[in-house]
Amino acid sequence: MFLPFPLIKCELILFCPFVIINLLLCGVCSCRPLSSASKHSQSQNHCSSSSLILFSYFHLIKTNPLPLLTLFCYRGSFRASLIHNSFQMEKASSPEASPKPHHKKSFVTTLMEAATLRSPSFKEDTYFISHLKSSEKKSLQELKDKLTASLGPDGQCAMWGIPLLSGDEKADVILLKFLRARDFKVSDSFHMLEKCLAWRKEFKADSVAEEELGLEELEGVVAYMHGYDREGHPVCYNAYGVFRDKDMCERMFGDEEKLNKFLRWRVQVMERGINLLHFKPGGINSIIQVTDLKDMPKRDLRVVSNQILSLFQDNYPEMVARKIFINVPWYFSMLYSMFSPFLTQRTKSKFVISRQGYAAETLYKFIRPEDVPVQYGGLSRTNDSQNGPPKPASEFTVKGGEKVNIQIEGIEGGATITWDLVVGGWDLEYSAEFVPNAEGSYTIAVEKVRKLSPWEEAIHNSFTSREAGKMILSVDNTASRRKKVAAYRYIVRKSCLD
Repeated sequence: MFLPFPLIKCELILFCPFVIINLLLCGVCSCRPLSSASKHSQSQNHCSSSSLILFSYFHLIKTNPLPLLTLFCYRGSFRASLIHNSFQMEKASSPEASPKPHHKKSFVTTLMEAATLRSPSFKEDTYFISHLKSSEKKSLQELKDKLTASLGPDGQCAMWGIPLLSGDEKADVILLKFLRARDFKVSDSFHMLEKCLAWRKEFKADSVAEEELGLEELEGVVAYMHGYDREGHPVCYNAYGVFRDKDMCERMFGDEEKLNKFLRWRVQVMERGINLLHFKPGGINSIIQVTDLKDMPKRDLRVVSNQILSLFQDNYPEMVARKIFINVPWYFSMLYSMFSPFLTQRTKSKFVISRQGYAAETLYKFIRPEDVPVQYGGLSRTNDSQNGPPKPASEFTVKGGEKVNIQIEGIEGGATITWDLVVGGWDLEYSAEFVPNAEGSYTIAVEKVRKLSPWEEAIHNSFTSREAGKMILSVDNTASRRKKVAAYRYIVRKSCLD
């Protein structure tokens, strides 16, 4: 039985990837009426209850998708603009393509394609006072007055090293975030701000970023800051497949002390990301969250997910510019597609849903390949930052039925060429050869033709030439109908003897 679905403004689910864990954990949730005790509790309960209503369908759909498929078809969601057209064959190296055979898609494949959503771009707040409405300016001043009255004439309070009553534009950015999170309702915003300040003092959040918590095994695996998007936002990656290991869960959440330590570590990751923000009108004032849903456990993270959700929801308002979900199961994609019309436009514009196998295609739209981790189809490795800023990569596409040859010319004798190459979702053949310039010289097979699986990470290799020539990197996609994104980069170092 499907529950009634109200208009949703679920800003909280943009922030914390653990909401998705709640979705996986909770199964079919009960939905209680909103409390009318206060406007503040109404606002928070509305967000939380609405989110749970959406996510309560998850378990039902996974175990019995037929009702969803029926309703999905009834809704008529097969929008042509949302369906990938990457199943067209194109004849390689020919100006005229031969007639293409008709490939009939299965019913489930069509549904999955329709459920792959492209939300309209989110327009981030500029935080310029001149861009605010008169009512919003009034709310900002009223919030400052309430804060001043609460602290007294000599009172001081700061957040992320910024005094909130300094009259500085950075302080205005923070206050506007709290106002935006509560629809510019001053009383609700002030209550949220007060609770946040109290929590930060009790939690000692200002110093957590520099602490040594002894959870090195989670660094770069579960939650970590890595690079920037194309607009300069810091990017936080989240992946929880590691917690399918029962021993790992026991080590992290086995008792209350371990759980509190993990919570502190997770807040530490977020604080380090926030320390990269400008808190300046027109600057970078929020982060990007990328959440990998592959192999995410369903039950083992119930307690920690609820606590993390509560912490982030209450204490980090409007800190996420975009939330990208990758490796999303088909049933979640379809669920989101069906209920997306009930979400507010602002909320929808922050979501990006990418089904399994399309991580690189999705991430390249927002993040340059050299900043995308290799496990998601990028060129960035863990230790690359030790060598300075990443070398920019060249992007290209490999069409279905096409073979692409990348020629790197002008390589002198004795020079060493190092290259990186990746194709999103590989499933094609790759080879590399060196072709000397001199007549009569033999072509050298640097890397023989081999089939690369969809899970292969980027190629990283080098070759030192004995004579002048060119390197040819080949990717052969003639056996596939799918169009794929790709990127490469290289550097040539001359011989030290020159």
